[in-house]
Amino acid sequence: MSGEFTSTAEAGATRPSGAGEKALVVIEPGKGWTSLRLSELWEYRELLYFLTWRDVKVRYKQAVLGVAWAVLQPVLTMVVFTVIFNRLLHVQSQGAAPYAVFSFVGLLPWQLFSASLAKAGTSLVGNANLLTKVYFPRLVIPVSAVLSGLVDFVISFLVLLALMAYYGMAPTLNALWLPVFVLLAMATALAFGLWLSALNVLYRDVQYLIPFLVQLWMYVSPVAYSANIVGGKWRVIYGLNPLAGVIQGFRWALLGGNPPGLLLGVSVAMVVVLLVSGLFYFKRMERAFADVV
Repeated sequence: MSGEFTSTAEAGATRPSGAGEKALVVIEPGKGWTSLRLSELWEYRELLYFLTWRDVKVRYKQAVLGVAWAVLQPVLTMVVFTVIFNRLLHVQSQGAAPYAVFSFVGLLPWQLFSASLAKAGTSLVGNANLLTKVYFPRLVIPVSAVLSGLVDFVISFLVLLALMAYYGMAPTLNALWLPVFVLLAMATALAFGLWLSALNVLYRDVQYLIPFLVQLWMYVSPVAYSANIVGGKWRVIYGLNPLAGVIQGFRWALLGGNPPGLLLGVSVAMVVVLLVSGLFYFKRMERAFADVV
């Protein structure tokens, strides 16, 4: 019962033997590059909800500080960035925003992405007991890992609002675009998470690569500095990093300034390509998950 499965309606395997008798359902692996059948996510929405909520509860179970970790992590990182980048290296913020607010705004989408990617990348191996016992759309597992990161994001966002109020700042009308950028950050995490989770089933070295990849990625993303320092033809190349457009979009939505424009357009195109290709690769490899994991 491993891998991608074809329903009886598609395979023609429903064979009612008489009136009032139940149909015989045969579950078998799909063949070739089959359709994504994303509608199954809606059919299994209750399982998606429970897996997401389970990930949230496991994260804070028996934690001494509980949800305070969602506050301490971005706040302490902001303090380190302010001391090192602003005070020592004299990195300036975007516009008139204090550097503390500037860096905190950049940390919000970054931590949503990095935490979601780390969980999604190892989600299949971490749920091996489910994969080998019962059938459900395997896509539910990495999607639930990404969705669970929203809880920490909401808590951190409330801290940001308090920090902006402390400095006498208020979000502009551009903040109405925030849900779009949140979805884009989650789509980016899911796109890479699909590739990495499928590869991690086959090659367990991937789980050791993910922390290094995330750490390196932060320095090439405009978390501690503004993407405006990259100009000319390099701006298009820099936009190939999807987080560049996402983080700059967050700052535009909350702090104002010039819209991300071309940078965001390149990043969105990159996310779409990675997400679609990741979905097809994931579904292609799905048939072997239960056998290999």
